[in-house]
Amino acid sequence: MMIKLSTRSKLTLIKYQKLILASLLIGFLCALLGDALKKLTEHYEDIFFKAAQANWLLCFLFPLFGLSIVYILRQSLFNKKENKGIKEVLESIKTKHNELPLYKIPSHFINGLLTVVFGGSTGIEVSTVVAAATVGSVIQKKDRMFSGLKTELICAGIAAGIATLFSSPIAGILFSFEVISKKMTKEFLLATTLAVSTSFTFNYILNEESLFPVHIVTWHFKAIPYFLLLGVISGLNSVYLTKSVLFFKNKFAGFKNHYSRIIAGSLIISLSILLLPQLYGEGYRAVKEILFNSTETGLTFTLAITWLGIILLKPLITSATLAAGGDGGVFAPSLFIGAFLGLLLATVLNRYLNADVIPLNFMVIGMAAMLSAGIHAPFTALFLVCGLTDSYNLMIPLLLACLVSKMTAKLIYPYTVYTYAASIK
Repeated sequence: MMIKLSTRSKLTLIKYQKLILASLLIGFLCALLGDALKKLTEHYEDIFFKAAQANWLLCFLFPLFGLSIVYILRQSLFNKKENKGIKEVLESIKTKHNELPLYKIPSHFINGLLTVVFGGSTGIEVSTVVAAATVGSVIQKKDRMFSGLKTELICAGIAAGIATLFSSPIAGILFSFEVISKKMTKEFLLATTLAVSTSFTFNYILNEESLFPVHIVTWHFKAIPYFLLLGVISGLNSVYLTKSVLFFKNKFAGFKNHYSRIIAGSLIISLSILLLPQLYGEGYRAVKEILFNSTETGLTFTLAITWLGIILLKPLITSATLAAGGDGGVFAPSLFIGAFLGLLLATVLNRYLNADVIPLNFMVIGMAAMLSAGIHAPFTALFLVCGLTDSYNLMIPLLLACLVSKMTAKLIYPYTVYTYAASIK
């Protein structure tokens, strides 16, 4: 016996069919976009970093050249509008009329790539997020049936982009929920789940490896107080990073022309990477080195000063990069700082308190705790770092540190770089 559907039911069925197809398409396009940006950045950043190491003059030329090209492209091709990062996405979903135009895809893709490969101290994550969000936004505008699904399709793109970069579909969905949408509807779940499933399949077919495939064996309950301490310290450092970004943007806004910002920003970047080469670009190369050699690392005065310098300088050089017009955000800097922060704390505890903690665990937890505090999204940080390291053995200490770091950061300063008030408080 055939069941007759009402006109309204038929329209609902058609709507969901179209939503499924759109989500699968968004997932594929964003996976392609994210993977291309990731591979290009890794390849060219490595080439330019080695060149800068061989000739110190290039440490001055690269940042100046990169930021200048970004500015020229913005003025000539991208409507003379500065990229605002994730704030653009948040502004877009608030109103129907505030759209993400198509040019935001090449704008963030190209400018994010140029910023990082020429030494700018950010990462491609935010560039990928906004470009992927624009893919969802453009597809949403193509069909009248999607008129009420703007947030869902934008979040589908974002989730797929994050899942592609960090090999963690769960982190993609959670980031879309915790930071962007903040509401969980059945359409949101359907769109994001299908999009990340497509991107995960894409990664699987390409045999993409985790960024930091480390071997985490175990952790000890006696270390929990130290994990909580790391969470508190990460929260404090996260506020330092956020405040630095806001301070530099405020100060650089006072320059009479953009060329002054570029010169000032590139000079800060150049001097920093000359002093500490680990600060070049997104810094994942340096993180890999300390992660894979953590068991062989003993604390010396020189190392302690180097790590402390990295932790203190990274927020400043990141802030200078963004204030000078570079593309990117605080994802990569947070992970970078967290790794060195965790290593410094673990080696200090082992050296002076005979704590016998595992430095590798502290580096992984430090990355998650810094990111959690920086974007106020503990569950995103937890699953993202698990995906990055291809290990879920630290779930409990990761959760504890992420919650503590977020609470610490919010108690001191309730804003992130995405949500700060117009005036710096």
